[in-house]
Amino acid sequence: MQTLKNAAAGDIALSMASAIIDNRGYLSEIDGKTGDGDHGINMAKGFGLVADRIRGKELSLAKALETLGTVLMTEIGGSMGPLYGVMFTEFAGQIANVDQIDDKTFSRMLHAGLTGIQEIGSAKVGDKTLLDTLVPAVEAFDKATAEGKSFAQALELLVAAAETGRDSTINLIARIGRASRLGGRSLGVLDAGATSCALILRELSQGARDRLQSVTAS
Repeated sequence: MQTLKNAAAGDIALSMASAIIDNRGYLSEIDGKTGDGDHGINMAKGFGLVADRIRGKELSLAKALETLGTVLMTEIGGSMGPLYGVMFTEFAGQIANVDQIDDKTFSRMLHAGLTGIQEIGSAKVGDKTLLDTLVPAVEAFDKATAEGKSFAQALELLVAAAETGRDSTINLIARIGRASRLGGRSLGVLDAGATSCALILRELSQGARDRLQSVTAS
């Protein structure tokens, strides 16, 4: 059985921050085609604040995600801060008291984050939002583990599904938020939220894979 040691994984949040900050211009460029063009700016601001606060500290993954969620909910503007803030806070809550994170715990974490987002918004798959990335990613992870694939393999399939979901938004018409005002003119453009979500899930999954340990079930 493969597990992820919670106490040693806080730096995964730094990897997520780096990915968002490195893609700040790209995310804002995408957002500018259907929205107000500040997605990358706001996300980079929030993740940058978190990186400054946790860098050099030996934090658990749970604590790092809790910090990330709190900052995104309270210290950045835009519509995405609360959504991602809730997602990360729910992630943290599921693993707060867990020493070794296995695939079942990771699945519960993913589902808690997804449910948190769904409870504060009205979007669904097909509306050209981050859910077009997150939902298929969670489903792919669960399908892989149900088929007996390893934790590492399930994480790889999660990333592949997230990126496929992200790309699917090119052919969707926005039905939620500012972009929905464009109607059919929103076709042909990636959704910025779906794109940032794919970046986040890639770094989360890669970070987890890099830290997996094989343990013998008792």
